[in-house]
Amino acid sequence: MARVVIKNVKKVYPGNVVAVQEANLEIADKDFLVLVGPSGCGKSTTLRMIAGLEDITSGSITIDNQIVNNIPPKDRNIAMVFQNYALYPHMTVYKNMAFGLKLRKYSKDEIEKRVREASEILGINTLLDRKPRALSGGQRQRVAVGRAIVRKPKAFLFDEPLSNLDAKLRIQMRTEISKLHTRLQSTMIYVTHDQVEAMTMGNRIVVMKDGFIQQVADPITLYEHPQNKFVAGFIGSPPMNFMTGTIIAEKGGLYFDEGNFKVRIVNDMTPKLAGYAGKKITFGIRPEDIFDKLFMGSADPEATITATVEVIEPMGSEVYLYLNTGTNPFIARVNSHEKAEVNQDLELVLNMNGAHFFDIDTENTIV
Repeated sequence: MARVVIKNVKKVYPGNVVAVQEANLEIADKDFLVLVGPSGCGKSTTLRMIAGLEDITSGSITIDNQIVNNIPPKDRNIAMVFQNYALYPHMTVYKNMAFGLKLRKYSKDEIEKRVREASEILGINTLLDRKPRALSGGQRQRVAVGRAIVRKPKAFLFDEPLSNLDAKLRIQMRTEISKLHTRLQSTMIYVTHDQVEAMTMGNRIVVMKDGFIQQVADPITLYEHPQNKFVAGFIGSPPMNFMTGTIIAEKGGLYFDEGNFKVRIVNDMTPKLAGYAGKKITFGIRPEDIFDKLFMGSADPEATITATVEVIEPMGSEVYLYLNTGTNPFIARVNSHEKAEVNQDLELVLNMNGAHFFDIDTENTIV
């Protein structure tokens, strides 16, 4: 398999439209790396530059210690799986999977061996005589993946391959692609706009925004230690809540004053926040770090706030409560046994050990 290195890569389209800004990234051999971000962030463009389907404006891309800037896609020994499957409608599944090998002048025996092996791995061995129109979306996607597997490439590139599937099938295919990575021990680079997909599939995740790489880390590090407000808000479902307020010093400690409530900052965080005393700041708290006081037994009064319930979303084992302090809306994710009513004022306890604080100007993480 292959190590892929992206060094100072920039992509500028006509009209001085900058799609990717000086990207630097190293993808280790056998890594499963996911590029994630909102539409237009540059993730698919980055993938297409690795594949050779887009020329780079500056910088270099190395695959398996070879700079591939001027090497055509067919000679990079990579395989790409597209969002729309890109199957030949007039060919059977077998011929679709064999087509690339036939172009490369592989023997009939070798083609037969590779197609049979890949179809067994993907569970499509009974579909080889069908044409794409006779297949479901999930089956077509397996064929597209199989066509990539038979090539035995140095790296697999996936460009939002599951976005055309229904929710249940997406979950199933996520699992199958993860199992495939484990089985093949291959380098995989995967693009998605779905942060749940990214969190559940990738060994490492690259979060992008406006052409810039915001953070590269494993899923847990991204979730627990985001480098800035954008990453904190993008990773996690429901997303992190943000509130603007002021850091104040009193009673020998620091407090976050939102205007309608005031909560004490835990001692471990105070050294980094001391310089913000008297200043505006952004406070972040995840929905799962907010609890109904009635279900807490005893609760710290200096971490307790009151908010009004605006919307209730039952999700089965849990409930999303959409609340408002009078200044800021936010979401709490609570147990389904906790009862609440619309327009009810609830006393809530914040887990201040899970709080995040961001500079209001740079939006970088302070704590």
